[in-house]
Amino acid sequence: MYLYNTLTKKVEEFIPNEEGKVKIYTCGPTVYGYAHIGNIRNYIGHDILDKTLRYLGYDVKRAMNITDVGHLTSDSDSGMDKMEVARKREKKSSMEIAKFYTDAFFKDFELANCKIPEIISSATENIDMYIKMIEKLIKDGYAYESGGNVYFDISKLDNYYALTNNKEDELVVGAREGVEEDSNKRNQADFALWFTVSKFENHELQWDSPWGRGYPGWHIECSGISIKYLGEYLDIHGGAVDNAFPHHTNEIAQSEAYLGHKWCNYWFHNEYLIDETGKMAKSKGATLRVTTLVEQGYDPLAFRFMCLNSHYRKQLLFTYDALKQSQSTLNKLRRRISSIDGEGVLEEDKFNYYKDKFIKELSNDLNTSNALTVLYDLLKDDDINGYTKIELINDFDKVFDVELIKDEESVDSELQSYIEDAIERRKKAKENKDYDEADAIREELLSKGIKLIDTREGTSYEII
Repeated sequence: MYLYNTLTKKVEEFIPNEEGKVKIYTCGPTVYGYAHIGNIRNYIGHDILDKTLRYLGYDVKRAMNITDVGHLTSDSDSGMDKMEVARKREKKSSMEIAKFYTDAFFKDFELANCKIPEIISSATENIDMYIKMIEKLIKDGYAYESGGNVYFDISKLDNYYALTNNKEDELVVGAREGVEEDSNKRNQADFALWFTVSKFENHELQWDSPWGRGYPGWHIECSGISIKYLGEYLDIHGGAVDNAFPHHTNEIAQSEAYLGHKWCNYWFHNEYLIDETGKMAKSKGATLRVTTLVEQGYDPLAFRFMCLNSHYRKQLLFTYDALKQSQSTLNKLRRRISSIDGEGVLEEDKFNYYKDKFIKELSNDLNTSNALTVLYDLLKDDDINGYTKIELINDFDKVFDVELIKDEESVDSELQSYIEDAIERRKKAKENKDYDEADAIREELLSKGIKLIDTREGTSYEII
């Protein structure tokens, strides 16, 4: 298998530390608000990686964190903790907020058919591990106390910027939005390992430490959780492309300084999902969730299918027109598959021919778009019997995971249920004299190819 490695800037053969076994760490969500579909696109990419490795026969162990403390609004060392922002906004405790948005995240995560990693651990569950790491980093001369906080000294490293090839003079304070100068730092590029409450007096979550009562920095959390649960040698570390700097850069620095050897061999980054205004972000306002798409009548797997049709390292433009097209294409594909006569016996030579083609595309840096082309080629092949086709489709869907084997009656039943619900919502809107809402529902259905017909006997519809 070949993967693009952000560390080496090239596609290279994947060779795990231990033959046949793969350890993956995925940066999880900061649970101060809902995850938007751009976040979920990232997790779909990691899910495809996970399922492809399993499909190829690897024994995969994967861990993911839940950040419920320490992630500041600048993604660096300035601003407020994002959980504190949410606490003040919603007038709830940090743990209540973390529980609510963690549950919401996993609802969206599972709607997109993402497999939950074997290990899920929250930042607040591992304080002892962070303290242990920080103590050793101070002892070994990589970290220092200043102004009550503890910082990692990047001047102790020769290759701090290896992951992104950034240059320090391009990252001076003020060049990055939201980053404030910190007079406690020896170098402004140094990063915090531990904050004391002398800086954030009203911070709700606090723990005793050798440096004072406080809480960990964001970056040390992922290193601590990964090393604690996956060991000293990590095969693949992943996240969205914006995690590469400073978050993953800082993880490499502190982890390798702590361990005394190379930590992770492959770095896997998903590109952004963008809309017409640019990168999706919570700061823009209302959050478009996978759950929102479901409430609007879309199959959440239509969104996953849309992501599969693009490469994970390319920015993907989200529009409702693209989502509608994806849903239409997926439903047509399911209907076509449901019409296959599954008679015959397994034709092993043909089965292996298409499976090998499928593996070849996935093994080429997870080229899911080309892997879907293999599926379409299979469906067009009249020289292969129905039973073998169905077996291959089931096999491919272990990775695609968009429920390709779905009988036509089931597909039609879901559509029928959605239309009936929309008609009932429109009826209630008209009864409440909310004609704008009634018209919006009609237009919503029309955009999906469903025309409403009002008569004296009630409302019917036709597919156009």
